[in-house]
Amino acid sequence: MHLDHADNTYPPRHTYGAPRPYRPDGTRRALRIGLGGPVGSGKTATVAALCRVLRDQLSLAVVTNDIYTREDAEFLLRNAVLPPERITAVETGACPHTAIRDDISANLEAVEELEETVGPLDLILVESGGDNLTATFSKGLVDAQVFVIDVAGGDDIPRKGGPGVTTADLLVVNKTDLAPYVGSDLARMARDARAQRGELPVAFTSLVAEDGVRPITDWVRTCLAAWTAAPV
Repeated sequence: MHLDHADNTYPPRHTYGAPRPYRPDGTRRALRIGLGGPVGSGKTATVAALCRVLRDQLSLAVVTNDIYTREDAEFLLRNAVLPPERITAVETGACPHTAIRDDISANLEAVEELEETVGPLDLILVESGGDNLTATFSKGLVDAQVFVIDVAGGDDIPRKGGPGVTTADLLVVNKTDLAPYVGSDLARMARDARAQRGELPVAFTSLVAEDGVRPITDWVRTCLAAWTAAPV
């Protein structure tokens, strides 16, 4: 069998149309940002860091996804990144991408319930469970998506591509502090990411560094400014 990917044909990124951008009262609803990526890449740590930085400036909430547990939500609750009523968990019961792309009903219900119970909200973060390089979010669930990889997974990941790497609105290369210890070439990762993504942004982060999440928070603020300024 010969697989020719020269035309960059991947499974469709979205299977649902975008939901209306406003609430029943006519005000603009919360911006929904999805975070996906492989197991151990640092998605939950990224969500926690974003919450710590943004919680005093924005009204935000989080939806986490795990297959059979609520471990990610419990991590956020233990670390008190947000009040408990602003964190909810979805148990997907199957591969995480099914609940963020194929059947988004459980996640969509969780998002809408948060808007109703603790809203009005400015921002909702939807964290996927650990998945592979094909994981993408339905447009019916989120307005923008972040894909998180880490240098310990290999510096060839950007070159391998896949929808998560090539089409995410922001690609995050996390744990850059580990690069010298795992033999990852950050310059090579940057070149390969640029070749795969063109003008789409890439952020290199180390969450153990002071203000290490800043490239992502800056991007989120830019997205939120554009979202609130757009006509309903």
